[in-house]
Amino acid sequence: MRPSSVCSRAQGRASTRRLAICAAAVSALLLAVLLPVTVEAGSLKANVFLTQNKIPAKLTEKGLLGFVKSHKAARLRETSEEKLEERKFTAEMVTQFNAPPGDLEFHVLFYDIHDGARQFVEDMATFIDDRKQKVYVQRIKLPRPRFKPNRRMELVVVVKRAEVGSLKFITDGEEKRNSGTVSF
Repeated sequence: MRPSSVCSRAQGRASTRRLAICAAAVSALLLAVLLPVTVEAGSLKANVFLTQNKIPAKLTEKGLLGFVKSHKAARLRETSEEKLEERKFTAEMVTQFNAPPGDLEFHVLFYDIHDGARQFVEDMATFIDDRKQKVYVQRIKLPRPRFKPNRRMELVVVVKRAEVGSLKFITDGEEKRNSGTVSF
């Protein structure tokens, strides 16, 4: 073996080691930056239920969850106002977290998924007054024309910019009809 080939091999191994050490350092740095977000987002989960039935008063938390699970709505029917433009979709939304959210608010984002990809429709913020609470009940009103009838929708619960729960539903309603005649 020639001494020059031994030196070039040694230099090749040294540069490979340096490259491996640099790659490990970059990987560790990226992991350190991304890990807190992943752990935080992965630990909190939410179940979301929609119902259009009247929720009975004086229910315990367990009774409330049992009621909305048995009366959940996959299709939201619109109200029956005379004019189509004044109609809306109303429901009671119950959000159950597996632990207190740990923030002063959470957001509910509404997306139209009828044509495939998510198209943002509206954001609804919910402010929390009891940080130990895990179940939240709120009335939602989804007005026309922002919320169109006969569309597949998805609502996503977001806490600290992390998606923790979602629910898909359909808006049922009367669409605007055209007469089909044209006059000049």
